[in-house]
Parts: sequence; C-alpha cells; structure tokens
Amino acid sequence: MTTRTYTQRLVLEPDNTQRLANLCGRLNEHLHQIEQSLALKIQNRGNEFKLSGPRQAVQSAALLLHKLYEATATGGGVDPDMIHLLLKETAHDTATDNSPDTAQGIQKPRFDVDKPLIIKTPNVSVKPRGAHQQEYVQSIFRHDINFGIGPAGTGKTYLAVAAAVEALIQDRVQRLLLVRPAVEAGEKLGFLPGDLTQKVDPYLRPLYDALYEMLGVERVGRLIEKNVIEIAPLAYMRGRTLNKSFIILDESQNTTMSQMKMFLTRLGFGSTAVITGDVSQIDLPKGTRSGLVHVTQVLKDVEGIGFTWFDSRDVVRHTLVQRIVEAYDRYDQKTISPLNGQEHGHERDA
Repeated sequence: MTTRTYTQRLVLEPDNTQRLANLCGRLNEHLHQIEQSLALKIQNRGNEFKLSGPRQAVQSAALLLHKLYEATATGGGVDPDMIHLLLKETAHDTATDNSPDTAQGIQKPRFDVDKPLIIKTPNVSVKPRGAHQQEYVQSIFRHDINFGIGPAGTGKTYLAVAAAVEALIQDRVQRLLLVRPAVEAGEKLGFLPGDLTQKVDPYLRPLYDALYEMLGVERVGRLIEKNVIEIAPLAYMRGRTLNKSFIILDESQNTTMSQMKMFLTRLGFGSTAVITGDVSQIDLPKGTRSGLVHVTQVLKDVEGIGFTWFDSRDVVRHTLVQRIVEAYDRYDQKTISPLNGQEHGHERDA
C-alpha cells in the first residue's frame, strides 16, 4: 500500500535571521535530524517552510518547528538533545492516527525496494543488494536500535559499518564504537598474550578491514588515535553512556542475556545502535543462553526497534557459501532436539 504524500506550508514569525539560523542548525543539521526521525522532507527559504510526507509526520514536524522556534525567542540554543526530547513529546501530542503504519504517532511509509539506495563513504559507495539488505539499511536510517540477524556473508556488518562511516562524515554522530564479545569459535582467550584489548584485537579484524576500505588506513589510524573511532571488547562498555555515537555490536550471538541488556542500556541521546549476529553460530558454554536469541523475544513488540532477518538467499559471497549455509540449515532441521532446541550445546531460535 502506497502512503499518500501530504504537503503543508509553514511560516514562522517573526522573520528573524539569527533565530532561524539557530533553529535550522549548521548546514541545516537540525532540519536533517527532523527529516530522518519523521521520514519526511523539509524545504525552507528564510522563514517559509514546506513540509512533505505522510500527513501525521507533517503535522508532527509543523508542531515541532513551532516549539523549537519559540525556544529561540529567549536566546536559548537548539541542539540534537532538545530535538530528540521534543520529537517524543510531539509524537505523543499528534498520535491520532491508528493506522498500521503509525508508530509512536508517526506514519513511517514502507521502503520502496525499487528505489535506489546508496551509502556514500569517502572511498566507496555501497549499494545494498536485494530486499533484505535494503530493508536493513532503511531500518538503520529510521530507528535508533536495529538488529540484523542471519548467516555469514549477508552483509550485516559491512552495511552497518558503511552506515556508521556515512553518519560520521556527515557529522550526524561524533564517534564510532565497534564492539565484539570476547568469545570466538569456542576459543579460550586466556592463553593469548597482552591485555584484553590485545587479546580480542585479532577477532575485530573484519571491522578494521571494512573501515580501511571506506576511509583508508591512515585516516582510520588518525581517528583511532583521536578516539573518534573506538574498537573494543564488549566488557569495556559497562558503566558508560554513549551520546551522539554510532555503536555496532558484532557477533552478538555470543553475548549472554545480561551482557545484551547491559549493551542496549548504554544508548544515549543522538545515538544509533546496530546489533548483528547469527543464531546458528553460538559459541557460548553449554547451558548458557544467547542474549541475541533472548532479546528477539523480549523486544519483538517494542516500538522504535528494527529487526531485519536474513537467510541463505541473501549471501553475497561465493556461490558455494550460500550452498553451504543451506546444507547446514537442512542438517540442523533434521538433528535439532524438539524438546529444548539444542544440539551439541548450540542454541537456536525457536
């Protein structure tokens, strides 16, 4: 079903150049934040604004712009945190549409898979392939928390890193955090030399490789030195609140339930989190339930959280990789226990 586009003209009075500049932000960053949050288009010339999108989103944006402009009258500044809080209030104030496409009072049209979608990074432009990859990227643009779940080779991590780099280059976030749990393929890390970061560093190589391709080795090195990019084990996230950051938790099937809850509650204002994982490759000790499997049940009905499920048809590596994934899926379906969903200590989603 196609969502009808609604257009509204808005004039903010009085016509004050300084207040309007405060409202719109540097390079219209505040308007872009509203556009992305409400899935609509904002055009302006001076104090005249044209809002285009779903009716509910346009009404929410008009009310929000009025509130923000009023805030500038006393000389107060407009920042992303203020916009974030007012967006939540405005969504509640205008929540009158009960259509299935409305979430938190805001209509969010379905993404048109026939429309080109490209993530632009300094060195490469990344084009999602197929409906699931496009749905995944669009979900990252629309939601603050997103899950990409499926087999290896489906582009979950690569697309998340590309979206993170684009957000950093466009100044939508100030930092990138790439995180992995300190468990990998059943290996014990204690025998490896160095501290925890050095022990986990080899397992973070796929994240480094993606960053190097998109930003270049030297630039990545400089950003890591400045702490703009942080690549760290999951344990280092405890006790932190991450504002204006793009955070990727990779290999999340190897988190425990408490670790997953800890990670999700780190999210601060102006931040986006993407959690990727493959529930068929859990390497936790026998009897330990995967936090990824658990969270899909806990958060499945929570508004504002995106879930994208990939399957073997989405594999973009060598053709044999797709066949291997399908073969393992067929085997698992035959051997999995119907009583507890476990085989050889591995846990699968019901």
